[in-house]
Amino acid sequence: MKTGYMELARAQQERWQAAYASNPRLHGAEPSQAARWTTRLFAAAGIDDVLELGAGQGRDALYFARQGFSVHATDFSETALDQLRLSAQRDGLDDRLTAALHDVRDPLPPADGTVNSVFANQLLSMALSRDELRALVAEIRRVLRPGGLFVYTAWSTDDASVACGIDHGDGLYEQRGFAVRYFDRDLVDDLAEGWEFGAADACTEGPEPRHLWRVTQAKPA
Repeated sequence: MKTGYMELARAQQERWQAAYASNPRLHGAEPSQAARWTTRLFAAAGIDDVLELGAGQGRDALYFARQGFSVHATDFSETALDQLRLSAQRDGLDDRLTAALHDVRDPLPPADGTVNSVFANQLLSMALSRDELRALVAEIRRVLRPGGLFVYTAWSTDDASVACGIDHGDGLYEQRGFAVRYFDRDLVDDLAEGWEFGAADACTEGPEPRHLWRVTQAKPA
């Protein structure tokens, strides 16, 4: 990793830790629209387990668990994961939901071909270089079973806030202290190389609203 990205990554981890510590409901309690949509997709495909990357305080992980999925949630913030674990215990979901500290720049813990599905809501738009994104997507393909599904969302270059804030180069901008990468269709297609490509749909999230890509791809059987 280049020095600039290392410094940015460290700063982002500290920024997210502080944000989660100061606001236990940073993203609200309701699941994302992406998680609602993905739940229907996974259920229709007969999938009953989900590996969520970048789960944060767990609004989507908890939703998946409430819908009957077995969920393993990861994030690089121990503060967020502690909040997630407490929520799971409070809601009686700790038999369906586990949470572990993990930075997606490192290899994923599961063994090859042992996971049925992976979900990542806006994680890929964080402070990751293009090489780190490619390495992460390759890791996801490694841990998925043949035919397993990967669904992710990422900020779109169609969003009104594109290119706003501090420019860190290579498509990364810092807005209110948080790094954001905006995806164009070329980057979506680049990360789909080696996969069975499902769809790249334009969608919105939140009251503003924010414009995102919602991407579905499968590991070749």
